[in-house]
Amino acid sequence: MLEIRFHGRGGQGTVVATILLSQAFFQAGYQVQSFPFFGVERRGAPVEAYLRLDAKKILLRTNVTAPDHVVVQDQTLLQSIDVTRGLKPGGWILLNSPEAAADPGRFRGFRVACVDATRIALKHELGTRTHPIVNTAMMGAFARMLGTPPMEAVCNAIREEVPSEPEANIAAAREAYEEVILIGEI
Repeated sequence: MLEIRFHGRGGQGTVVATILLSQAFFQAGYQVQSFPFFGVERRGAPVEAYLRLDAKKILLRTNVTAPDHVVVQDQTLLQSIDVTRGLKPGGWILLNSPEAAADPGRFRGFRVACVDATRIALKHELGTRTHPIVNTAMMGAFARMLGTPPMEAVCNAIREEVPSEPEANIAAAREAYEEVILIGEI
């Protein structure tokens, strides 16, 4: 079983990203669970969402406390949240950042990947200049980082479930898939 924790801010599409990825993984033949964890429900507030997948039926019904991988949709969260909390050694940390974190020591023992999802979202006019919606770009980068789900399943999930500008969202996912930098273990 793989468990993934997503960190973001309200309004960035963090919860939607886990729902869309769960649909893409389901299309690829996995059993899935996707669920959010909210503190204060407001734009800009820290949000966590979880994705669990397995080849067989998932009976577990708890929060993800020891994720295999972590996705960070807003790098400013690194200043206030320990995104490595409970992360299994060797797990991936996918950062929405134009470059690896300035303090690589904090990620020692983990694999790091980064993509400038904010730039990609702005380029494809997803959200606004002050509140870009980075979730579909992060989904594309995630699919490349893990090697699954297939990009076509990601695109199908976006096409089926994103009512506003699905083609721009697909283009953002594809661009992030190509541009993600897989740094590896630090």
